[in-house]
Amino acid sequence: MGRAYIGLGSNLGDGRQNLLAAWHRLGEQPGVFLLALSHPYLTRPLLKPEWMADGLAPGDNLFTNGVGFVECALSARALLTVMLRIETELGRDRRRTVDRPIDLDLLYYDDLILAESDLRLPHPEIPNRRFVLAPLTELAPAHRHPLLGLTSREMLENLPEDDADELQRLNWRKQQGPLARVSGVH
Repeated sequence: MGRAYIGLGSNLGDGRQNLLAAWHRLGEQPGVFLLALSHPYLTRPLLKPEWMADGLAPGDNLFTNGVGFVECALSARALLTVMLRIETELGRDRRRTVDRPIDLDLLYYDDLILAESDLRLPHPEIPNRRFVLAPLTELAPAHRHPLLGLTSREMLENLPEDDADELQRLNWRKQQGPLARVSGVH
């Protein structure tokens, strides 16, 4: 059995509900066992240079992000195939827009290191993304990146503080009142 961390994101519709729908669908897959799901986090959309070069940009909707931890009898490739199918079933069209009702990223699969055209493990952007590292640190603060040797917490602490207020930790149920700002992990 392999253990995997999966990034979940959404900026169309009800982000929390979209993440929960994808999470539950993952758990319905034969050989996939849900172990833990982080709190959801709210953040501004990421602007990728390649999108800008192609004339694409995400809308103004904030992203809801989280990280899930699963155990599975599937290979990394088979798990990715399941994740892509769930994205499509929940309305994602990768050709149409950069906005998405759901985005699932395979972050880690055990300590597997892969560099294939459509599957890179660990996910190459983990050390650069607070919206991945905050929920990942919540679930696995001592998990070591197999290439960098740094823990989730160390990578989070290495990020510049200037973007720390760009992330808001939410609850799965709608909150009454202001959201707590986080610069690290509570």
